[in-house]
Formats: sequence, C-alpha cells, structure tokens
Amino acid sequence: MRHFNRFYTGRIGVVKPGMVGSPYTLPEARVLYALGRDGQSTATAIGKELSLDLGYLSRLLQSLRRRGLLQAKRAAHDARHQHLTLTEKGRKAFTLIDSRSRDEMAQMLAPLKTNERGRLVSAMQAVESLLNGEQAAGEIVLREHRPGDMGWVTERHAVLYYEQDGWGAGFEALVAGIVKDFLENFDPKRERCWIAERDGERLGCIFLVKQTSVVSKLRLLLLEPHARGTGLGRRLVEECIAFAREKGYRKMVLWTHAHLTAARAIYRKTGFKKLKKTETHDTFGPRAVSEYWELKL
Repeated sequence: MRHFNRFYTGRIGVVKPGMVGSPYTLPEARVLYALGRDGQSTATAIGKELSLDLGYLSRLLQSLRRRGLLQAKRAAHDARHQHLTLTEKGRKAFTLIDSRSRDEMAQMLAPLKTNERGRLVSAMQAVESLLNGEQAAGEIVLREHRPGDMGWVTERHAVLYYEQDGWGAGFEALVAGIVKDFLENFDPKRERCWIAERDGERLGCIFLVKQTSVVSKLRLLLLEPHARGTGLGRRLVEECIAFAREKGYRKMVLWTHAHLTAARAIYRKTGFKKLKKTETHDTFGPRAVSEYWELKL
C-alpha cells in the first residue's frame, strides 16, 4: 500500500513544489478548488471536507487573504461565522489549477485504450469504496461481447474448473474451441453472448448458438464465485431463453455434468428437462458424468 501511495503521488505530481505547475501548494490548491467549485463556504465546512486541522487551516486562509485570493464576510444570521469567497485573483487561480489538472489527467489517460480506462476508473472506485467502508455495489448489467471478452471466458473457465474439479488442458481446449467457432461463425441475428458486468468487472457469461434452424444450444454458463447466490445465473439463463423464443427457435438444448448441482438446479427451475442419455468420461481428467437437457420453446 505504501508502494502504491509513493507511486501515485509521484505520478500525479503532488510532491512537486507547486500544484500542477502553479505557485500554490497542494493544501492551498485544494482550498481554492473547493471555493471555486461551491462559490462560497465556511472555514468549518472546508476543514471538514479536506480533513485539515483547524489551526493549520486558519493560518492557510489568512495567507490566502493577505495575497488577495479570497475574502471573508460575516454571516448575516450569525456574526461568529464568516462566508469565504474567491476574489477575482482567486477565480483566476482556480481556473488555472482546474484547467491544468484536467489537461494533466487527459495526458495521463491518452495512452490507454477505452477498456483500460474503464478498468482504471473501476479500480479507483473500488479503492475508494473499500477504504470508506461502503457496501453498496453498482447494478449488474448484461451486455453483448466485445474484443477481449473471449479471452476472459476461456481463462476463467480454465481456472475455475481446474480449482473446482481438477479439469485440465482438455477442458481449456474445449472452451477455446467453442469461443473460436462462435467468433468465426457468429450470426448476430440468431446468436448471442451475454457478459454480466458490474462496475467494469466481469461477473459471468452465457452463450446461445444456433444448432439448426429450429434448435438452439445454451453454452458456457459461468459465474465468478463471489457472484453466485445472487440470482444472476437464473437471470442469464432466462435472458437466453427469451432471446431464443424471440428468434423463433422451437427447442433449446444443453450439455452439462451431474456434479454441477447449482447449474442443474437453474436449468430445472427454468423449465429444462434432463434426458435419459448420459455418458461417463475422463476427457478432462477426473471421471465425470455428462448429461443432456432440453427445453421446448
């Protein structure tokens, strides 16, 4: 954590003599920014927002007043309080700091691709949320696939099923083959991949592919462990079913394994029926029993 603090404070330049190349220190710049943003405030409110010692803040405000950057006017309702506002010189200082800060952030983000910027913002939000003790999370959205998602689908299937069931390279190769076929033969009118995402983090996926003109196939349902038990799995399957019905398929089929009890429970609850046909195999390593299920649409 200390390493990150050293890295980031150096990266954004707060350890330099002047904030964003201005003649103002970081605390001075933060006070100027708070007043420029809000129009007016009080010493108490600024001290609370910026977590500044009131004695230190008082000296800082006096310095800014002597330099003609801010002014104080006693509150009409209580002479003990003073409303602080920026002077014309202070407004110019605020504009300088604000514009330079925006320019520096733009330069920092410029080399990053769109998805990388999303990851960065999500990581920042996670740091802020965790250190503030916030528990609320953003809404989970289901979106279509985009570049990079198929690599994630393959990697997470390989890792999670290895950890859970000991399945090895054979299973990873199977998943890689499925996503390869999906990308190469993708029919956007009759096929779909959904990625479940919250605050920029992928939580799960599901695929619907065309087997024949009237039969669709559900494939690669996956949930990250921390997203299980939230109803997301059923939501993904129901989204799949709704799409298949909309596209005129008459039946949906899937292939799963007997020990995947959570997935099987979802399939059963959404109307799938298990067929009598089963197969015992050790294709992926440890022996497993495969099952075939179908849903008449």
